[in-house]
Amino acid sequence: MPDPMLQVGIQNDGFTSIEIGRMPTSFVSVMATQTFPWPGKLRLREEVAQLGASQNMKVLARVRLSTEAEVRRAYLDLVLVRDRLALLEQLHALWERSAAFAQVRYETSGGAQSDVLRAQLELSRLEQRRFALLAQERGRVQTLNRLRSHPLAEPIDTARTHIRDMTTLAPLEAVFSAKQALSRSPELAAARLATTRADKALTLADKGYYPDLTVSAGIMYRGQLPPMWLATIAGPLPIFSGSKQTRAIAENTALLSAAHHEQRTIEQLLGLRSEERHAAFSALRQTIDLYQRALLVQSAATTESMLAQYRVGKVSFSSVLEANAGLIADQDGFLESVAAAQRILIAEAELNLVASAMPTASASASTAMPGAESTPNGSASGM
Repeated sequence: MPDPMLQVGIQNDGFTSIEIGRMPTSFVSVMATQTFPWPGKLRLREEVAQLGASQNMKVLARVRLSTEAEVRRAYLDLVLVRDRLALLEQLHALWERSAAFAQVRYETSGGAQSDVLRAQLELSRLEQRRFALLAQERGRVQTLNRLRSHPLAEPIDTARTHIRDMTTLAPLEAVFSAKQALSRSPELAAARLATTRADKALTLADKGYYPDLTVSAGIMYRGQLPPMWLATIAGPLPIFSGSKQTRAIAENTALLSAAHHEQRTIEQLLGLRSEERHAAFSALRQTIDLYQRALLVQSAATTESMLAQYRVGKVSFSSVLEANAGLIADQDGFLESVAAAQRILIAEAELNLVASAMPTASASASTAMPGAESTPNGSASGM
C-alpha cells in the first residue's frame, strides 16, 4: 500500500490576530489521506516483485555451478601438469639412454660427435621445460587454493589421482542429455520467470487505465464554536492515456515478446551446446581408445627398435630423435585427450552456454611436448 499522509494546518481570518473561536471560518485542522490502488493492482505488483526476487536466486544458482566447475577444472589442470612432469622424467631417462649409446658409438669410432652433442642438447632442453612445468604447477596450486579459500602456498596432494586413470568414459555418454539440461539450467529457469513476470507486468499495465482512489478525512477545531469535519474521495482522470497508459501497454507487450524469444533461444542453445559437447566427447573417446589400442604401444615399440638399430649402426641418430619425439608426443597427446574429455564433462555439468572450440588434442599430438610452447608454425620449440 502507498504510505498514508497526515496533514496539520490552520486557517485564519485576517492577519492581525488569531480568530479561532470567534470567526466561523477560522480553525485548526487535522487530516489523514490514504490512496487505495484499484482492485488487483496491489496483488499484481507483489507478484512482479516476487518473480524478480526469484530471478535473482537463479543468478545465485549459476554462481554455484560455475564456481564448482572452476574448482574441478583447476584440480584437473593441476593433475595434468604433474602427470606431464612425470612424463618429462620418462623422456629424460630415454634421452640419457640415447646419449649413452651415442657416446659408446663415438668412442668406438662408429658414430659422429654431433650425435653426442645433440643428445646433450636435448637433455638441457628437457631441464628448461621442467622449469616451465614447475612454474605451471605452482600457479595451479595457487589458483586452487584461492578457489577454496586456503593459503596460496598450501600443498595439495594429488598422488592418488592421475589423468591416465580417467579413461573409463563409455558409461559417461549418458550424462549428455538436452532434457536434463532444460530442467537444470539456471538461465532457462530465469528466462521462464522473466516471461511470467513480463506477462504479469502487462496485465498490470492494462489496469493503468483504472485510477487509484484517494480517500481523505479530517476534523477542524474552531475553539468555542462547534467543530467541523471533512471527507473526500478523489482519483486522477486518464485524459493523457494516449501518451501514458497506451504506451506503457505497448512497452510491456514488447518486453513480453522479447522474454518469449529469449526463453526459446536459451532452450535451443542448451540443446545445441549439449549436442556439441556430446559429439566432441564421442570423438575424444574414440581417440583415447586408439591411443590405448595402437598408438602408445606402437610408439614405444618403434622407439626401442630405433635405439637397438642405432646401437648397431643400422639407422642414423636423426631416426632416434624422431622416434623419441614421437613417443613423448603420443604420450602427451594421450594425456591431453583424456583431460579434454574430462573438461567436456565438467562443462556439461556446469550447463555452460558459451561456445567453446572443439578439442584438438589429437591434432597436435605429433608435435606436442610437455612444457614446450608452440612456435608460430605450429611445431614444438626445442625440437
